[in-house]
Amino acid sequence: MASRKVLIVGGGIGGLCSAIALRRAGIEVDLVEIQASWRVYGVGIIQQNNVVREMQRLGVLERYLDAAWPFDSVSIHTPDGKQLAKFPGQRLAGEKFPANVGISRLALHQVLCDTAKELGAQISTGKTVVSLTQDETSVQVTLSDGTCGEYDLLIGADGIYSKMRQFIYGDRYQPRFTGQGVWRYNFPRLPLVDHLMCFVDQDFNCGLVPLAENLMYLFVTSSEPGNPHIAHHQLAQQMQQRMPNREGLIGELRAQITHNDEVVYKPLEELFVDAPWYDNRVVLIGDAVHATTPHLGQGAGMAIEDALVLAEELQHGEQVTQALERFYLRRRDRCHRIWQDSLRVGESEIHPDPQFDRQAVIRDMIAFTAQPV
Repeated sequence: MASRKVLIVGGGIGGLCSAIALRRAGIEVDLVEIQASWRVYGVGIIQQNNVVREMQRLGVLERYLDAAWPFDSVSIHTPDGKQLAKFPGQRLAGEKFPANVGISRLALHQVLCDTAKELGAQISTGKTVVSLTQDETSVQVTLSDGTCGEYDLLIGADGIYSKMRQFIYGDRYQPRFTGQGVWRYNFPRLPLVDHLMCFVDQDFNCGLVPLAENLMYLFVTSSEPGNPHIAHHQLAQQMQQRMPNREGLIGELRAQITHNDEVVYKPLEELFVDAPWYDNRVVLIGDAVHATTPHLGQGAGMAIEDALVLAEELQHGEQVTQALERFYLRRRDRCHRIWQDSLRVGESEIHPDPQFDRQAVIRDMIAFTAQPV
């Protein structure tokens, strides 16, 4: 086994999935999360065909299906509801599992956190790595609470503003604002919304995602020149303004966006590290190296795939650096394509192009991600 004791920095989806995968491989895991208490977006997440497959491989899918909403297709509509296309999903995890899943981020986090702890991962909140040194045999770290530790490997799963990335690359890679933002709002689920429904126009993109029997969420992407700050007391009004005031389902939901506390707004940023994602015994995964926009719904999915592939490679051979090189080569091109195609879709919303075939990009993404990781 290439590694016996690992430190994971970051307790998001990628970090927790790494902890689970490594513990299942018999590797000792410490995980540190800088937040003193967990802060998880109070909206949902889409897990597509490939992600459902990986979560089943990780051994957690059945633990949260009862709290989720399964669906087998994705449809695209005009803003007033006319269906333009429908994409059937593939049951990559096996026929007894759905092709896709919508789930509350809070519910997913709870399952991942509980599973990691049950498997023996040591999880600590309110601290992170403030300094590290490494040599050919180990990485030595000092944490923000003054404690020190020595590990065979450090995994940086600390997001788009990764401090672990700075330890390797300094300020060479910085997040870039794309010119767009995404708005999210929860609603009671309507019977009609039993699968992911996207509503698009040349200057409008939104979707409805079922999360549970009584819950769904609406997302809207919008052009936000200059990356403006949106005051909390204006969130609901501003989200409404980014939606068309038309007849039909979207217009009805628009009128129901009234509570500022329920609006989740996030400027869209991206980043791709075009150099090896590791240095000796420090490796980066997820948004720390390939932060993508949500236009293809694959950001968290790529981090989950990272976690499983890294755990697989660490079980082969004795050299950590060889395992990290294999991990990087397996993941680089796949993550780059998702990153690039997501940006293409976003650019087509900012600068409408009648020649751009959004449906073809989605169709190709579904086929591409269905391929083995």
